[in-house]
Amino acid sequence: MLPTRVVRKSLHNELVEILREMIIEGSIATGRRIPELDLCEQLGISRTPLREALKVLASEGLVELMPNRGAMVVELDVADVEEIFPVVGVLESLAGELVCARASDADIAGLEQLHAEMAARFAASDMSGYLKASQAFHDAILDNSGNTALVASYRNQTQRLRRVTSATPMSQARWEASMREHDGILAALKARDASLLGDLLRQHLEGRGRAVIAALRERATEKGAEKRDTTSALARH
Repeated sequence: MLPTRVVRKSLHNELVEILREMIIEGSIATGRRIPELDLCEQLGISRTPLREALKVLASEGLVELMPNRGAMVVELDVADVEEIFPVVGVLESLAGELVCARASDADIAGLEQLHAEMAARFAASDMSGYLKASQAFHDAILDNSGNTALVASYRNQTQRLRRVTSATPMSQARWEASMREHDGILAALKARDASLLGDLLRQHLEGRGRAVIAALRERATEKGAEKRDTTSALARH
């Protein structure tokens, strides 16, 4: 649940985080001007801090700033997603290899707890909870890599993807495959098998990427059909 007002302490960082989550969750529509006045009223802020926050989100690739026309949320297309997923796979694969070498036993235990949360959400057929637990698990792998440059690159790419992935529920078959893949990832983590873990993480991201891309293509086909039907109906009148 997003707050309706922004606490003045650490206003800038808090505002950036709130707007980022609103974009990812779809509360701010893509392809249209961001309603700055409405957001200012909702969050209890002036336009200056809002625009400063939008500059940060533009640097992350979430927002496009339009001279004298405000800003709008960037909408990723299939080509964008096809480019980003392999990059994320390589980054996470490297992070997994580093974790095997650097993580403490306590770090691995923490990852095991996050995996248990995923398994519990899966057993409860709670896809929303599962996706959040999965994101926390993968974020923790990156955090435990000990490489700040790697983490920054990963965050930049995954933040752009999250809007798309959060709006693309997995099929039951893909969900079951995802859970099995996470089981294998955890086993490789516990064994500290860097090579295997790197391969499994990359393959996991490839599988998720294929599913998301297929869903985007299907959605684009449906929109195209709807547009043709509308055009045809108008032509008959």
